[in-house]
Amino acid sequence: MDKLVYLCYPALAIVLLWGAKVYGRKQWNEGFLSLSQTKALQGFFALLIMFHHLGQKTCASWLPPNVKIPGLEVFVPIGYFFVGIFLFCSGYGLYKSYKTKENYLNGFIGKRIVPLIIAFYASGIIFLVVRLLVGEKMDLPQFFYYLSGAQLANYYAWFVIALPFFYLAFYLSFKFCKKEGWAIFFNGLFLVLYIAIGLHVDHNNWWMRGEWWYNSVHFFFIGLLFAKFEGKIIPRLKRHYVIYLVITIIALYFLYGYSEFTQAFYSYYGENMRVDDKVFRRFMCLISQVGASWCFVFTVFLLTMKIKIGNKVLAFMGTITLEFYLIHGLFVELFGFNFLDVAKSLYYIKNVFLYTVVVLVCAIPASILFKKLISIRLPKKVKE
Repeated sequence: MDKLVYLCYPALAIVLLWGAKVYGRKQWNEGFLSLSQTKALQGFFALLIMFHHLGQKTCASWLPPNVKIPGLEVFVPIGYFFVGIFLFCSGYGLYKSYKTKENYLNGFIGKRIVPLIIAFYASGIIFLVVRLLVGEKMDLPQFFYYLSGAQLANYYAWFVIALPFFYLAFYLSFKFCKKEGWAIFFNGLFLVLYIAIGLHVDHNNWWMRGEWWYNSVHFFFIGLLFAKFEGKIIPRLKRHYVIYLVITIIALYFLYGYSEFTQAFYSYYGENMRVDDKVFRRFMCLISQVGASWCFVFTVFLLTMKIKIGNKVLAFMGTITLEFYLIHGLFVELFGFNFLDVAKSLYYIKNVFLYTVVVLVCAIPASILFKKLISIRLPKKVKE
């Protein structure tokens, strides 16, 4: 029964490739960055992020031996690869919308940033209620830390609260810079400042509480740049496609190995070291991860130039990626060996295959309900 978890790998391959179309020599998936394709891709990687978190809860190296069960090790160290896909698509999509939709920045904050903040707080309140129900002991200040978002009741929501800062930087720069080049420059500058802050912040219970807050955010800026220069980039990729693909795959293999070595040698953790030393260590780890993740994301999009994906499962998942991202962790914790290391879980499912199935079966309808919840709009008369 324990070995059934390995069925997840062919199952994921089927979900990705069912209905796919492969293009032959000198043929291309011209819409590989279209909305339908990127949504399908994001839907698939939302599933992979779930497997990443399941792996962290079942077979990560830091877990106690009595709860460590093999099967999902592949997913444990590469969650930042998967998040990179989302961030690339976000940066790419914002720039394309800005260039193609008239008055796109009008109402941008209300349409693009506020919904993310609402989703963040809604998921946080749900997690806070469940924390109390499963028996977490907290005093009044702690309760308000969670309620305010100063500390994350939903640890899985970091991505959704980090993203609005990049959206806001995009909005302000493209709104007030007269030249597009300056707008892009200020987006890059914001990225550098965000990462610099992250490198100086120790692991903690507050915001930017670890390297996962900043080790993949560069993809937002890369997506922005790609969108601006795709007219020059894509023809070049087509002319030398095989060379780029082979080099990138080989580079991914070696750079990922180098990244794992670098993290083991330097480590992101340096809270007891001098500031200059721990920042250097984190920077070395970050650079190694940037190289590896860049190769992964580039490989994915190179492959989509030749393989058009799309089926009902991916299309559906593409409609609930945000909600699934925010809510699936609730069930990862409710059926794991404990609840966020602060209380007993609802029911510990030791069999990893069954655990995976239960989390997925619960997370999908919960994501649909959560989407309905955060999509509620007051009637016009009430608003007025």
